Amino acid sequence: MYPKEMRKENQVTAKESILVVQNAVDLYKQKNGVLPIKNSDTNTPIYEKYVLDLKKMTSGPYLGQVPSVAFEKGGSFLFVLVNPDEKPEVKLMDLAAYQKAGDIQKQVDEFRKAKYGELPFGEPAGRDVYRLDFAKMGKKPEQVQSVYSRQYLGYIIDRDGRVGIDYAPEVMQAMERKGLKSADAHTDLRSLLVSESPYVPAKSFPYFWMDGEPKAAAD
Repeated sequence: MYPKEMRKENQVTAKESILVVQNAVDLYKQKNGVLPIKNSDTNTPIYEKYVLDLKKMTSGPYLGQVPSVAFEKGGSFLFVLVNPDEKPEVKLMDLAAYQKAGDIQKQVDEFRKAKYGELPFGEPAGRDVYRLDFAKMGKKPEQVQSVYSRQYLGYIIDRDGRVGIDYAPEVMQAMERKGLKSADAHTDLRSLLVSESPYVPAKSFPYFWMDGEPKAAAD
């Protein structure tokens, strides 16, 4: 079954919340000339980089109240921006998926420290990216339920030991829905997920068309 945030009525609430926050962002930018975002560094992944500071908007005449789906209100999502320099667009990031990947990252870091730099690489899953081998860490395999669908997604790891969620099945299905049989080799295919849904892919690597399918690539 869907977790409560993914049921139809809650998806409607999420979309309505996005519209309200989008309007507030547009008004804020129009009046202040800047976007109401929190500070981030240059190494922050693109879909996690522009987190909205809802307090900046509620303290002015922009946002009446923080939406119930927001982390700040005890909800399961962070409000983020995509395309901040062109046409800023409000999206949601699933905190449960983000935090679970963070917990697995800690397990990998502990394993690497105990094994003098060894990483739990499994089968290749892209360019300098591998499936995460939980057995090597003495752990049971774990998955996370996708915010895009009912399916469960696995974990991957890059050559530097960074853990990510494997969105390849979701990207492939997004391509099929659009009738795409292939894609430009230089296009990050995560854009398909972002354009057709309210969500950004938390803890993700870029995806490119390789060997007849979408595959992750280390940054």
